[in-house]
Amino acid sequence: MLRVVRGDLTPEELAALVAVVAARNAAAAHAAASAAGPKPRSEWGHPSRAARTPLRVGPDAWRRSAWA
Repeated sequence: MLRVVRGDLTPEELAALVAVVAARNAAAAHAAASAAGPKPRSEWGHPSRAARTPLRVGPDAWRRSAWA
């Protein structure tokens, strides 16, 4: 929250002040997030997920296919 204590700001000056404060807060949040380290990479698109073991034929093959 901002409060003008002295002076008489025009709407344009107040908007510029709010923009500067918001940009500084965004930069500080970005710096804090990048200091925490890189996010772990998602493995959903990894090429190894496209390869799967061949399905075996036999009793309970449908059940074993879920664990292959």
